Amino acid sequence: MSADTAIFQRVAIIGLGLIGGSLAAAITRNGLAATVVATDSRADELKLGLAQGIIQHSAASVAEAVAGSDLVVMAVPVRATREVLAAVAPHLEAGAVLTDVGSTKGSFVRDVEAVFGHLPAHVIPGHPIAGSEKSGVAAANPDLFADHKVILTPAKVTDPRSLERLKALWGGCGATVLTMSPEYHDEVLAATSHLPHLIAFSLVDTLAGEDENLDIFRYAAGGFRDFTRIAASDPVMWHDIFLSNREAVLRIIDHFTRDLDQLRTAIDQQDGARLLRVFTRARAAREHFSKMLSGQAYVTNHQQQQMTFRLQPGGQIQGDIRVPGDKSISHRSIMLGALADGVTEVTGFLEGEDSLATLQAFRDMGVTIEGPDQGYVRIHGVGMQGLQAPRGPLYLGNSGTAMRLFSGLLAAQSFDSELTGDESLSRRPMGRVADPLRAMGAVIDTAEGGRPPLKIRGGNALTGIHYEMPVASAQVKSCLLLAGLYAEGVTSVTEPAPTRDHTERMLTGFGYHVHRDGATVSVSGGGRLTGGNIDVPADISSAAFFLVAASIAQGSDLTLRHVGMNPTRVGVINILRDMGADIEVLEQREIGGEPVADLRVRAADLQGIDIPEDQVPLAIDEFPVLFIAAACANGRTVLRGAEELRVKESDRIQVMADGLAAVGVHTTVTADGIIIDGGQPMTGGTVDSHGDHRIAMSFAVASLRATGEITVNDCANVATSFPGFVELARSTGIRIKADGGTE
Repeated sequence: MSADTAIFQRVAIIGLGLIGGSLAAAITRNGLAATVVATDSRADELKLGLAQGIIQHSAASVAEAVAGSDLVVMAVPVRATREVLAAVAPHLEAGAVLTDVGSTKGSFVRDVEAVFGHLPAHVIPGHPIAGSEKSGVAAANPDLFADHKVILTPAKVTDPRSLERLKALWGGCGATVLTMSPEYHDEVLAATSHLPHLIAFSLVDTLAGEDENLDIFRYAAGGFRDFTRIAASDPVMWHDIFLSNREAVLRIIDHFTRDLDQLRTAIDQQDGARLLRVFTRARAAREHFSKMLSGQAYVTNHQQQQMTFRLQPGGQIQGDIRVPGDKSISHRSIMLGALADGVTEVTGFLEGEDSLATLQAFRDMGVTIEGPDQGYVRIHGVGMQGLQAPRGPLYLGNSGTAMRLFSGLLAAQSFDSELTGDESLSRRPMGRVADPLRAMGAVIDTAEGGRPPLKIRGGNALTGIHYEMPVASAQVKSCLLLAGLYAEGVTSVTEPAPTRDHTERMLTGFGYHVHRDGATVSVSGGGRLTGGNIDVPADISSAAFFLVAASIAQGSDLTLRHVGMNPTRVGVINILRDMGADIEVLEQREIGGEPVADLRVRAADLQGIDIPEDQVPLAIDEFPVLFIAAACANGRTVLRGAEELRVKESDRIQVMADGLAAVGVHTTVTADGIIIDGGQPMTGGTVDSHGDHRIAMSFAVASLRATGEITVNDCANVATSFPGFVELARSTGIRIKADGGTE
């Protein structure tokens, strides 16, 4: 063994079956320990392990195996754990790490506490999500854990150094290591592993008892064989698992039984609408949660799916393109379509993760939604009072828009609800919507500092209020207007500066009266929405990256099609034109209440400006890429009145300043803005996007004027707002490569 790769000196494997043998084989092959010793009640298994070179030594007893070992791995049946622990404990070296590979973690912790009297700091429960219907050391495979997940369930008292060593060992076997609590592990595995095995065992047993059993199995299709393959798993092992994880398994069985009974009733009563609702929700959920995950189970989330942009300097922008649909309008089309009477058909829907989170949340509340299919979505509205209680928290990914708008919609529902999001969203302030909603009569609990998750109590009558917004925010305004649809009387909002008015326009399009009086907009509760057709224009926020790119790259000439030109969103065009950009607006038209146009942009010599404060709310999402334009302009650009940028997905003022510094551009950050002296040479460098999609895409644009390669880290969340960005950017002339992702 190599001393450089050895993480442990002596590893003892208690139980040399499939998992224990495969772990021993992986450790041995990869040089992760100086010595691997095993013990097993079956002498022939030990003999075979030695013969195959999987282990270096066999031990006649647990005591002999454990003595002198700095890692002990228990790979025994779950129900045998306590007995084996009792044999391990007297011989465990001080500081030695003790772990297991069992499928239930709560029972392991209880057994450890029963034997040791407490949970020692060096005991770390573990569970590799890998296996086979085969058993025994003869089936051992050193690649069994490669590209699979291993869940560790450390406690607060766990020794950090021991945890890191165990993580490194599993990583050296090719596994991805996740951590969670034992209780959460058992709940998740009951749903994702234990229940499917139970169903497979039961289904095969049921069909074997049918009179035509031979023909049933003879003519079974591939899907049946694939699903029931797990019924060939070790019966004794699964007997132990179900009894050890009894409470969690019973909960998920009861849940599944209720849902299955509802499907039976729907078939019996020929309720096609219910079947369609369940089937479309299930199909979409499988696709949705494979992309958008909240860290549960053993599937990788964005923070673990690191994507890096590598950008070569220079180039020019050419082409005729259409960027994805407007995210703000996509969100609202699903929301209002779900609450409308009748069917709403949406074209141009943005199939980014934020919008898909909104779509999935309404499916979770009983709304049948077909698609999306190349931007087409068909929503079967349930009416203002038709939403159903979701079966769990509504996960909204990275979308602050969705969380704030949902809080208004859910505040008046008859059922309780909880809104959660990813790590980034969980840091964003929600008190700005929770406080005025409470003034309307809503009952909302937040985490510390007014941050998610939001827990909303159902069954509370709302009363309309007049709200003077302290800071201009379309999300806050929209939240209160949506709550106002359900409130008694009039709900009105006065904004200190114009913000995007998509909610008001779309409400009008759905037949709901919205009153406007200068800076104040109001709705009266008790009305209804009527479904219709929505054509989502291309997102001007996405177009902004290409507007700046074509403006700063010499010789560029680019046309952008069907771009949304809502007057509350065109700040980026106004600011760029003030800087001298050559942007031509063509074919202006109105579609579904929203103005759209084609834009032609050509390279220009930009000049630094004092950005008019009245334009700040109209370009709040576009400032990261406008900072790139400012860095490439001649003279000084000054931004004031943009405090809102500090509470987006990141502190966009500071993160952009840090990124610009990384590529050689000095800036001066102020409390509410930034000062950028343009014309400084832009070098290559490494930029941390802090998981903010707009930061990542902005520095992709910056590469056009850089003199060296720019590397942008933490770019996975670009898919939240701009799916296909890398491919589209490359097609226009940006020299971009994405490492670690799918693009």
